[in-house]
Amino acid sequence: MDFDPVLLARLQFAFTISFHIIFPTFTIGLSAYIATLEVMWLWSAREHYHRLARFWTKIFAVSFAMGVVSGLVLSYEFGTNWSRFSAIAGNIVGPLMGYEVLVAFFLESTFLGIMLFGWNRFPRGLHVFACIAVATGTLISAFWIISANSWMHTPAGHAMQNGVAVPVDWLQIIFNPSFPYRLAHMATAAYLTTSFVVLAVGARYLLAGKYLDEAKTMLRMGVGFAAIVAPLQLFIGDQHGLNTLKYQPIKIAAMEAHWDGSTPGDFEIFAWPDQKGETNRYAISVPRGSSLVLTHDPNGLFPGLKSVAASERPNVPIVFFAFRIMLGIGFFMIGAALLGAFLWWRGKLFEARWYLVPAQFVWWIGFVAVIAGWTVTEAGRQPWVAYGILRTADAVSPVPGSSIAITLALFVLVYGIVFSMGIYYINRLINTGPASVANAEPVSGMASRPISPET
Repeated sequence: MDFDPVLLARLQFAFTISFHIIFPTFTIGLSAYIATLEVMWLWSAREHYHRLARFWTKIFAVSFAMGVVSGLVLSYEFGTNWSRFSAIAGNIVGPLMGYEVLVAFFLESTFLGIMLFGWNRFPRGLHVFACIAVATGTLISAFWIISANSWMHTPAGHAMQNGVAVPVDWLQIIFNPSFPYRLAHMATAAYLTTSFVVLAVGARYLLAGKYLDEAKTMLRMGVGFAAIVAPLQLFIGDQHGLNTLKYQPIKIAAMEAHWDGSTPGDFEIFAWPDQKGETNRYAISVPRGSSLVLTHDPNGLFPGLKSVAASERPNVPIVFFAFRIMLGIGFFMIGAALLGAFLWWRGKLFEARWYLVPAQFVWWIGFVAVIAGWTVTEAGRQPWVAYGILRTADAVSPVPGSSIAITLALFVLVYGIVFSMGIYYINRLINTGPASVANAEPVSGMASRPISPET
């Protein structure tokens, strides 16, 4: 049996990154939520904020550990499967990833122990500071990783010497043209994903009649934050799309399944992109919709897929459908968040079972949107691994395809077991609930301060 090492190396990296990205996404948002609860507890001294913070910290610990374990594999894959990429782009990508470890991971690790185990051992203010430091560290980590990945999409600040990219201007490398948009889009996605997890858990408790103070707080915070951030994400995504049109127009053409750049682009609500026939079949379209969004002119033109050879195009169906999954979930989030905010404003959020029953099951939608968005980003960059510098086919290591196939099969097995155990344990923690910390020993400094009544 013949094994294509390029395809298998891509599948292996896609599989591992799809699992890994779930956990940093969650820990970025969850650490910020925990820090917010800690500040609210410090400010108001209301004990249910303390219980909620401790409860979500347990879930954060599991997610953080799984993120670290799944992320280690990716670092090794650069050497085992993508050594030619490392040789050509390593002078730039390597330091950026190193900065993530030196600046962000060390900051997180320094204060993570206090955050996880310092509840009864440190003053309240120090523990709050540790939670803020961990939340800051997770965001800084995203800064460096997104910077490195963005450079692969919109390279800048480098020069090619003997076929190797060498740094010339680190500010241009770090703040490359797509970086601000991609960082804002990813960070907002992390916070929005966590908001819906919190919303779902709050709805689950309220419907069960358990932990009512905590459930109402989670619902208010989840709905309130999502109602602000979800519409904001639509604006950020639009700006990101305009930036992509400028620097990676063929990716946009694949997202829209737009073949002929000499005519305005329709927005395909649904279609089946036929790559061989260079047309869309079974299309349900909004006439000139893509041109209106991308050029702000219904008669505006933008490059089509036919403007480049077939070998220069990404896999159109993958990019097309992944984009619509992300977009559909995004609009669902906006609608769900604004509807929840309306019910809150009317004083009916906690009684509207028709809203709470489906809300308890929406915890997963943000993760699917993130994976779909990452698929659009990475699959849409093909056939380049570093846009305009190095093609994917030229970046792989001289490793037999059979070896990659074996390790891919092992990864699927091991990741499936680890992921299932992680989800099972997190669900057990949710079933146990915040009441498990209700009788915890007071944190240093708490006994001398009066506790305000809970709402």
